[in-house]
Amino acid sequence: MTEKPYTDDDLRAEAARQHYTATTDPDFMGIGEQMQDSPIESTTALVDNPVGPTWGEALGDDEFEAAQRAIDDLLGQAVDVSDWAISLGADGLEPDDHTLQLGVDPGSGDQPRVRMHFAFHPEMTSADRDSFVVELSKVVLRNL
Repeated sequence: MTEKPYTDDDLRAEAARQHYTATTDPDFMGIGEQMQDSPIESTTALVDNPVGPTWGEALGDDEFEAAQRAIDDLLGQAVDVSDWAISLGADGLEPDDHTLQLGVDPGSGDQPRVRMHFAFHPEMTSADRDSFVVELSKVVLRNL
């Protein structure tokens, strides 16, 4: 028998299952260990050191624990995008910071009703990515 007893979709489904398992139920102490020597993103532009101060350097014990709890909460609220992540990688696409938000959920402040995230082929230029998102935004808004 030369045929594989599984499909490419089976491989992607199993990879997505394992990705989800690896990213759920974070260990609270592990979060702190990972934060300790990691730079605080927003401070990297504020100092001469391109790395910036780490969480462990910049925060006292109480502040560090509060940040650790907030990160634990965010990880617990994260939605399962494992299938998307595996499919994007398998298709050779890379996620991009572009987003398109539509509508606001009534009574929720500024929570969007819809948010689209984008992934592009690595060879697509930044200008082409910008243009695509702008043109798609126009089409979507024209047809709402």
